[in-house]
Amino acid sequence: MAFEYAPAPESRDIARLRPSYQIFVDGAFRDGAGESVKTINPADEEPLAEVAEAGPSDVDDAVVAARRAFGPWSALPGKERGKYLFRIARAIQERGRELAVLESLDNGKPIREARDVDIPTAAAHFFYYAGWADKLGYAGFGPSPRPIGVAGQIIPWNFPLLMAAWKIAPALACGNTVVLKPAETTPLTALVLAEIIAEADLPPGVVNILAGGPSIGQAIVEHDGIDKIAFTGSTEVGKIIQRTLAGTPKRLSLELGGKAANIVFDDAPLDQAVEGIVNGIFFNQGQVCCAGSRLLVQESVADELVAALQRRLATLRVGDPLDKNTDVGAINSAEQLARIRELSASGEAEGATRWSPPCELPERGYWFVPTVFTGVSQAHRIAREEIFGPVLSVLTFRTPDEAVEKANNTPYGLSAGVWTEKGSRILSMAARLRAGVVWANTFNRFDPSSPFGGYKESGFGREGGRHGLEAYLDA
Repeated sequence: MAFEYAPAPESRDIARLRPSYQIFVDGAFRDGAGESVKTINPADEEPLAEVAEAGPSDVDDAVVAARRAFGPWSALPGKERGKYLFRIARAIQERGRELAVLESLDNGKPIREARDVDIPTAAAHFFYYAGWADKLGYAGFGPSPRPIGVAGQIIPWNFPLLMAAWKIAPALACGNTVVLKPAETTPLTALVLAEIIAEADLPPGVVNILAGGPSIGQAIVEHDGIDKIAFTGSTEVGKIIQRTLAGTPKRLSLELGGKAANIVFDDAPLDQAVEGIVNGIFFNQGQVCCAGSRLLVQESVADELVAALQRRLATLRVGDPLDKNTDVGAINSAEQLARIRELSASGEAEGATRWSPPCELPERGYWFVPTVFTGVSQAHRIAREEIFGPVLSVLTFRTPDEAVEKANNTPYGLSAGVWTEKGSRILSMAARLRAGVVWANTFNRFDPSSPFGGYKESGFGREGGRHGLEAYLDA
């Protein structure tokens, strides 16, 4: 029996949207020297708010403020720094519903994901690193590790608040100060985080948040007053940053793109695997750097698994991100939607078989139906290039050796998944897969105590866990 769902929309009023937002420098909000731009709701293409973007002079001011605040902040006992982080974490929890709705409006992701994943995990990172602030000498990076100085941090649009927490929390715990730039299409939750930071009475200049486009990111990367750059985003931009910093004393950590293999063996629990596959590639519309965009399934169960996957996709609800029933929301921008369409068209042109469930999309906004390609070879662009959208490529294998060879046949190395009932096979595969994170019989599971990062063109350095402190310490 099929059940009809009544819409269950969350009220956008909860987001407490303001007509305009300002940048945050030296503990105060102010208009930026750049142009004011409108941030757009990707679900209906309507403006949400005006954002005063920073200019080069604002970058200078922010770096000066961060440099001035570094001495007193780094001299604070770790226990005292931890108190501020605890305060920020609690405030994120208290304003969790507001932040979730704002994130959904600005990003296009389903409210269920923002409410149940993004916001709680952001708070958890601040709680976790608050606990580390007075224990740095026991982290394994020397008995008296020192902070690096001023950290320039540039974050992407797919997990705006969560990525801000990933960057800011360990930096502050270690005694560094921060100049952070959110993505130009999703600045709102970072600017509300600035409100929270101000209300937490964090000393002026310890955290500065500058909205702006690529030129502001470039100004942060190139600024002589920055000691360390942390970047999460595309591999192409990561390479530019690495070339720019080559030969300079600046420290660098990069978390870049991915083309993860989700490997299903013939002894795997297929119903459970289907749920993991769906979560791996359709969570946040596939706009996840570690998305399981390549499904490697053992040949003997391939037909059965693909059929089960198609039945499951037919039940996904695509539509209003604020509806609590929605499984797949809007693509973040027109630019990203165009890339997804172009790469999907190349899959058909190169001979793969395209399938999508029946789906009625809204008339306005940036939407893409969940899509599965079968008959994919490793030569296809859809098997090689990061699509960053709800598009799954299915390949088959016969032996574990073939699975490892195909999984590792990529310039990326961020994540992978292994589905099997044999623990020995999980351990064997995990040791051979060239990926920073390998999930066993699950996918896209994150915890602030667990490190995350990649190899090869997926970047270097780790975020999260004890390992995440290393990027902000000079032992």
